This record gives sequence, C-alpha cells and structure tokens, in this order.
Amino acid sequence: MRLSLRFILPLTVALALVAYAVVPLVDRLTLRWFIRDIEIRARLIANSVHEPVEELLRAGNQARVVQYFTRLTQDERLFGVAFCASPDANPLGTASVPTEIACDEALRSGTPASRTISTARGNILVSVLPFAIGNAPDGRLVLLHDMSFVQRRSEETRKYLFYFFVALGATVSLITVAIAQLSWRGLVQGMRALLRGEGLLRPAAVSYPAALRPIAQDLRALIRDLEADHQVRDHERLSWTPEALRTILRGDLSGEEVLVVSNREPVLHERLNGTTVTRRPASGVVTALEPVMRACSGTWIAHGSGSADREAVDAHDRVGVPARNPAYQIRRVWLTPEDEAGYYYGFANEGLWPLCHIAHVRPTFRAADWDAYVRVNKLFARAVVEEAHSSDPIVLVQDYHLALVPRLIREALPAATIITFWHIPWPNPEAFSICPWRAELLDGLLGSSILGFHTRFHCNNFIDTVDRQLEALADRETFTVTFKGDQTAVKRYPISVEWPPAPEVSARAVEACRLSVRARHGLPVNHALGIGVDRLDYTKGIEERFRSVERLLAREPEWVGRFSLIQVAAPTRTRIGEYQAYEERVRALVARINAQYPGAAHPPIILLVSHHEPDAVAEYYRAADVCMVTSLHDGMNLVAKEFVSSRDDSGGVLILSQFTGAARELPEALIVNPYDIEECASALHAALTMPPAEQRERMRLMRGLVSEFNVFRWAGRMLLDAAAIRKRARLLRRDSTFESLRRGVRDTLTRPLA
Repeated sequence: MRLSLRFILPLTVALALVAYAVVPLVDRLTLRWFIRDIEIRARLIANSVHEPVEELLRAGNQARVVQYFTRLTQDERLFGVAFCASPDANPLGTASVPTEIACDEALRSGTPASRTISTARGNILVSVLPFAIGNAPDGRLVLLHDMSFVQRRSEETRKYLFYFFVALGATVSLITVAIAQLSWRGLVQGMRALLRGEGLLRPAAVSYPAALRPIAQDLRALIRDLEADHQVRDHERLSWTPEALRTILRGDLSGEEVLVVSNREPVLHERLNGTTVTRRPASGVVTALEPVMRACSGTWIAHGSGSADREAVDAHDRVGVPARNPAYQIRRVWLTPEDEAGYYYGFANEGLWPLCHIAHVRPTFRAADWDAYVRVNKLFARAVVEEAHSSDPIVLVQDYHLALVPRLIREALPAATIITFWHIPWPNPEAFSICPWRAELLDGLLGSSILGFHTRFHCNNFIDTVDRQLEALADRETFTVTFKGDQTAVKRYPISVEWPPAPEVSARAVEACRLSVRARHGLPVNHALGIGVDRLDYTKGIEERFRSVERLLAREPEWVGRFSLIQVAAPTRTRIGEYQAYEERVRALVARINAQYPGAAHPPIILLVSHHEPDAVAEYYRAADVCMVTSLHDGMNLVAKEFVSSRDDSGGVLILSQFTGAARELPEALIVNPYDIEECASALHAALTMPPAEQRERMRLMRGLVSEFNVFRWAGRMLLDAAAIRKRARLLRRDSTFESLRRGVRDTLTRPLA
C-alpha cells in the first residue's frame, strides 16, 4: 500500500498543477471561439438585413430603420444596432448604442473589425461590417453584442473542468493501485518460476517442425491481409483528396504500377505561328482523369493527335506532364489517317456513339471501320504491354474507343488487374443487338477484372445484354460475369470533378468575372446571363436549349434585351457529316431566333464555336446567373458538376436534364425534360427569378455532394477494389500452395513403411 501511495500523491499534485494551468487557457480559448462565432453571426445578420434596410434608407424613412433595428435587439445577445453612412454623420441606431460609438471611428475600423468595450451592463463586443447603401458606398453596420453569456459559460466550464479533474484523478489513482499490485504479484511469480528452472523466454524461442513452417508463414500472411482488408474498409471514411489517393497507392497498392489507356490525351502539343503551345482538349475523360494521374504519377497511353506531338516526345514516344515539373508520363500512340478515319470517326463515333445514345441518329457500321478498330485496339494493347514494367500492373482502360483492349491485355498479361470504365450510357439488349460485332465487343470488355459504369441502370443493361448475347454466367446478386474462366465485377462508379477546384478556377472573384464577361460581350452590368458549355454534339440538346430561350422570350417579353444565353460550343468530330449538318442547324437556329428581336439592345443568344481553356470556361461559370445542361442522353455530364464546384459564392442556378447521370446525384438542380420546351422555358424563368437565399441553399447542398463524391473518390474506389481483387488472388494462390502441401504430408504419412 505504501508503494501505491508513492504513486498517488505525486499524481494528485501533478493533476492539480495541470488544472491550475489549463483553466486560464480554456477561458482564453472559449472567449476566442465565442468571438469567432459572434463575428460569423454578425456577418449573417448584415447579409440578412441589407435589402430591407436599403429600401427604408432609400425611402428616407429613418424612423422605420430605428424601429427595425430595435426589433433586432429583442435577441438577448444583441445589445444594439447602428448604421454609419459617413464619418461626419451621427450613428443611426437604437437607444442602447453607447455615446462613445462614433461614426468616424467605425469607418476607420476596417472590414470587418471587432473590439470590446465596458459599459454599466457589462462587456460589449462591437462588430463593424461593410454596409454599402446607394449614396453611402462606404457605409458601416455596427452591431453590439452582449458578452455576459460568455462569462456565464466560462464559469460553467471551470466548474465542469474541476469535476473532470477530480474524477480523472480518482480513476487514474485506482488504475495505478491495481496495476502496481498486479505488477508486484507478476514479478514475484516470475522470480519463483525462474528459481524452479522454468525459462521465461522459452515461448519466444518455439521452433516449428520443418513440415509446419510453410503453414505458419501462410497463417501470418493471412492475418496481415485480413488487417489490410479492415484498413480498406476504413478508407470509406477518408476525406478524398489527392493526398488521400496517394496514401492508398502507398498503402494498399504499395509499389504497384498504374497505367491509364485512352484515345484522348490529356495534353496536346500544337504548332501555332512557328511556336509549340500546349492545350487541354475538351473531354470529360480528360477532365476526370488528369487530376487523378497527377496524384498517381503513372503513365498515360493515348493517341498523339496534336500537330506538334511528335516533336515533343523523346525517343520512346514519351513526354512528361507538366513540362517543368512532370507529375506523370504520356506515352503516345501514332495512327495513320486511314486508321483514325476508320477507328475513331467511323466505328467509334458513327457506330458505337449513336448506338449507345438515344439521340435519334442512326448508327452506321462498316466492315472496313471494324477492321481499323481491331487494328488500333491491338496497337494500344501492345503499347500497354511495352510500358508495363511488371507482369501484374493495374491498367485503367477508358471508354468505348478501346472495348477490345481488356481482352488483348489479359492474353498478354494474365496477372494484370484491368479496370475498364465505360463513360457513355450502355443501351438495352435490343438496341445493342444492332451491332454486327456485338459478341466481339462483349468478349473484349469481359477481359476486365472490373467493368465500371456511371449508374446502376447502365450496369443492369450490361448484365441483361451479356445474358442475352453470350453463353456466360451472369450473377445478378453479386453483379459479376464469369466468361472463359475469368470473372468480371460490374460496378457503379459515378464520375465527378476535382475537389477542391484547381487554383485557376477561383483565381478571380465572382464579381470580377461577372463584370469581365459582360464587358467582353457588350452587355450591361445588371444583364441576366445564362451559360451552356458543350462539345458541338447532337446528344447535348443544344437546339432544344435555344428553343427554350425562344419560348421564354415569347412568354415573358420583359426578358427581351435583359437576358442572353452564351453558348460555348467546342468543335468536335468535324469530319463526320452528321456533325457538320448539326453545326449548320445550330448556327441557323441562332440566327433565326436573334432575328426575331432586331430592336433588342442585346441578342438573346451568343454562340461561341471555338475551343476554350479551362480557366476561360471557369470565368463564364462564375459570371453566369444560370447554367443550362440539357443533354438528350448522357452518361454523367461533368459540366453540371464543374459549374457547381466553381461557384464558391453559392450563387447561380443549375438547370439539368433528367437524362443525365448527374440528375440522380444533384436533385437540388431544376430537373427538366429537354424535349419539353414549355417545361424548360418555365425552369429558365424560375431560375432567373429565384431569390438569392434559395439559390444559396440549393447550391450549398450540391457543393456538399460534389466535395464528398469527387473525382479522387471515383478513382480511389476503383483502386481500392483493384487492391481487394489482388489480395484475394494472392490468398487463392496461398490456398493452392497449402492444399499441395497438405496432400504431400498426407501422402508421406500414409506411405507404407519400408
């Protein structure tokens, strides 16, 4: 007992000293937290009362302003409210505002500023916030907060801290006594065992028989893998950032090789006026994967389509990106004009693209295009094998251009983990059966370890198609397909955008973007502005979007000359006749609608048919009041999520087609049927007249979802699933080894003695 008391007395003294030091620190931290919360509350009050106070001041009704401020002070924590229009003016506020509050001092205080003053009622926190009103652009709103509740909370905190340390001291004392007693007994028992000749280290020196050592080793490895699987499940609680993705690669996929293969490259080198420039193509695949590759530091294998691409690569057709401080490598694959015409423009975009999109364009299939498609897929697969530095890399195959690549890689690298992501919709079995080479495409895709789609609906369509077209085992409970002895997991991975957004997205303030875009197009500062950003593709519903603007102006003439839709349309697949005809129809429709309003000060539609870099597109997003996404059929549509991620001011309204995958994730948008022009026009009018408070509420909910389900989560979930597949394969190999060993031991034991 004396030994226990020697521990308890110093511990009690130490806890008392800690409590003496901690209580003042807690007081200071509590005060700092309260002041910060009060300042946030002050900004909220200032934003909320701005419009009604501005209307009363413009009407010259100062008495009503004082009455309005007095009603605000009915809150027990708000002591007084005043408005200062200029340094020379007297504060316009409640009777409770102390005489020492002067407008010249408030206007010099900065934006925002807080200070504490003492009154007969107690300490008062003074918050000074900018409050521009008409002819008082430098006005200030002065809010006085009663701080007496802080003192009451601090007293309660000190009391609870005292009780906490008393309980902590008693608990630690009891635990210390128990441990001391048990330790003493254990020491005495150990000494007695040593005197009896029992070695204390014998358990650690256990030597297994030679025949059992492999089994023990396998058991230890199995325990490690089970612990790793538990860690994989914990990754669901990650905050998904580039660093979190790197953590997965270093932990669950330590030392693993990651290769991406796609038709579109993330960076093009173009020859312009005798110099080489780089640009990022307009592509949803590039938008999603480029930030992932920067986090992974892998190799991206893609078609080199830029006019200066050959000059930029090294002897092995590789180039680092970005040039100054490369984060990953691009390996370029070269195609002949004939290959590009048959593989890309022919089979992929005149055949598979309209086949998978319900856009009422008839797919065209030619035998020569199929031959080119097979030939180019073999080129890409060969490049993957050449770039792989191991026999079991992780390969991410992207989109409908490369449907045959998974099977080709599987045949060359049987141990590879192949994740194929299909970025466009997957049609129903009846629609897919139109393709003459449907069995070959399905065979190619089922060479994947994992096959991903945006939505569960597309996964269901794929399983139905396999069930209808192939002699394969499709398990609808586990969503797996077994074909040619290989199992493919069919999974849903909703794609998204980078979060937090790239620095160039928010480099300029929203207000600066609004002024810049309107000045560029000769529009007034208060002109209502809509934005559409798409490739010039018949699946994007651009014609339907323009007709909804036309209908809005016919139904609501007050918007004529006061609203314009800017359509950023990147040219695409210009060699295909259907796309050429579509561009002509779009230009003619814009001309016809604008011609209906020759007297309007500003045109209803501004069409920009050109490529825009991401920072330029972000400026349009931040300048717009409304973003219209009216796709007729889409896998996900990243424009909707890009618009949401760019609006850090929580302003703007998103109008979103019900036929996009994004509509299932962003129900706070105004969801429309793009074929219903009346509904789209009504949604556009609702967006233009939506109160700022409702805009903020909707946008904050959408931004919360995009921030959590971002592109790093999309890639991370695929890579975690790949890690689980690889661990399972290793366990199966160990099971096979264990079974072989077991059979060997059994044969040895049952062999007749000589």
